[in-house]
Amino acid sequence: MPSLDWSQCPAVESVPGKVSGAWVFKDTRVPVSIVFENLKAGATIDEIAEWFHVTREQIVTVLNFAAQPRPDSHPRYGTASTVDAYPA
Repeated sequence: MPSLDWSQCPAVESVPGKVSGAWVFKDTRVPVSIVFENLKAGATIDEIAEWFHVTREQIVTVLNFAAQPRPDSHPRYGTASTVDAYPA
C-alpha cells in the first residue's frame, strides 16, 4: 500500500525541526498518527480532540483525507466510507 501524500491535506503540516519533521496538526505539535493509534485503541473522535487539544473538524479532515481512494489502490478494497459514520 502506498503511503499518503500528507502535503495535500489542509489540516496538517510538516516543519523541519518541529517534532522531527513528522506530520502534525497545523499550529500544534500533535502528530497525525496519534489519531489512528487512539481510534485503533477504541477512543472516539471527541475524546481524541479533548485529550490532544485539536478540533473535531481537524480530525475529521485528516480521516476523510486518509479515506480517499487512491489511483493505485485495489478496486475492491480501495474505497472507504466517510468519516461522518464515526461515532462522536
